[in-house]
Amino acid sequence: MRRAIAGFLFLSLCTAIVLAGGEAPNAAPAATTPAAAPATPASGGATFTVDPAKSWVGFTAKQSGGDVDGRFDKFTAAIAFSDANLAASRFDVQIDTKSVNTQDDNRDSVLRDKDLFDSSKFPTAHFVTSAFTRKAAGQYEATGKLTIRDVTREVHLPFTFQTTQEGGKPVAWLKGGVGLNRLDYGVGQGDWKDTSVAENPVRVKFELRLLPK
Repeated sequence: MRRAIAGFLFLSLCTAIVLAGGEAPNAAPAATTPAAAPATPASGGATFTVDPAKSWVGFTAKQSGGDVDGRFDKFTAAIAFSDANLAASRFDVQIDTKSVNTQDDNRDSVLRDKDLFDSSKFPTAHFVTSAFTRKAAGQYEATGKLTIRDVTREVHLPFTFQTTQEGGKPVAWLKGGVGLNRLDYGVGQGDWKDTSVAENPVRVKFELRLLPK
């Protein structure tokens, strides 16, 4: 039972965002960007509010050679982004580790326990950016610090950022993902360090619908 649960050990993010654009089967369904108006890379400074009904942060791990998926039902993301001014852009994402959701209450309780997320002691995973790099039109990489269980490491997060019109109103879509090793953050103490069933690498992914403030 303990090894079977270990496949669900990670979040994320990050944050993230949660995020490489693919949707986790157990994640909240992501809305499809309407085809009525073609998406274009964002330009000009803007701050955004996350639309929680159409946004998600999730993760995929490997257990016994197969994919297992989860999500985090509670997270906040302060997003300021400008293609024209990357130096002034910033992501600040906080994920409530108690909100981990793998569609199994017993498994989720174990994930919150002290050998895994230890949510009582470390209730929040935090990702904050320090720099952005433009890779191509609408494609970027964020450099930032990810903290889980009081362990902080630098992360390079690829993502896309696009704006479009929905119902005549501007919205933005932030999508991405990154591979992490759960043991780098201490997510797996004691028997949970065993990677023979639940692998160390975990894919964190996210899709956020953003509304200009």
